Amino acid sequence: MPIKVHSDLPAVQTLEKENIFVMTDSRAATQDIRPLKIAIVNLMPTKEVTETQLLRLLGNTPLQIEISLVRMENHDSKNTASEYLDKFYIPSSEIFKQKFDGMIITGAPVEQLAFESVDYWKELCSIMDYARENVYSTLYVCWGSFAGLYHHYGIKKYPLEKKLSGVFMNERCVEGEPLMRGFDDVFPIPQSRHTTLKKEDILKCKNLVILAESAEAGVTIIKSKDNREIFMTGHLEYDTMTLAQEYFRDTDKGMKVPLPKNYFPTNNTCRMPESYWRSTAHLFYSNWLNYYVYQETPFNFI
Repeated sequence: MPIKVHSDLPAVQTLEKENIFVMTDSRAATQDIRPLKIAIVNLMPTKEVTETQLLRLLGNTPLQIEISLVRMENHDSKNTASEYLDKFYIPSSEIFKQKFDGMIITGAPVEQLAFESVDYWKELCSIMDYARENVYSTLYVCWGSFAGLYHHYGIKKYPLEKKLSGVFMNERCVEGEPLMRGFDDVFPIPQSRHTTLKKEDILKCKNLVILAESAEAGVTIIKSKDNREIFMTGHLEYDTMTLAQEYFRDTDKGMKVPLPKNYFPTNNTCRMPESYWRSTAHLFYSNWLNYYVYQETPFNFI
């Protein structure tokens, strides 16, 4: 089934070329179906890229999904034109006037700042508080996961000596978890971050469950026991070349960043990387939508 988005959104052309069915408002009106309403709080600077990556994964399920892209009102975007944001995004205050079945809060390039120093922190906290009471399941990605764990549970982030970049293998920590149904025994997740979590901090919190961890990347997937919050420290939505683009962007600026691990063939940056996390990504998002959003939400909003 399709995803319902603004017909002029640049991601639409890309998704249609990939045979992902994107539905306009007029076409959706002819179907007697209540779509799942998903809000994407997009905090990434390259918003078009992130939109396409997430919509590609959300559109690969049998469910009809209506997407609302959300922008922060107390933040001036340096990389996306205000005209673009005004056309395709709703301001964060509009969230509180609507009901959503699911929400995604993305990463952001602010992880080396204290949470309280981020200019939209209070605004984001209001969204997270609203989601806890009014959204059936919220997926927090990368910095979003650190922000959600800190705000809801007081879990601190810790700086790494050097950036964690690359694709790292993970193992399940629990059996029979619906979110990872169909996963291989070990599975890859791309990581791109400067901070980490301490496992012992999470284990002290009785309301959290560690679902997956990596020998190299630490704890990577966590959920609340009521399934209302999912935290993933990595970027399963990343395209094949995203880590390369980040690496070359930083090295072109003269920054000393490590080569992404387990990524470039033979660690040769002249060789084209290959994605080996795509199937895991599709399965993860499909499972989240099915087990933690669709099967929990009623047909009529209360």
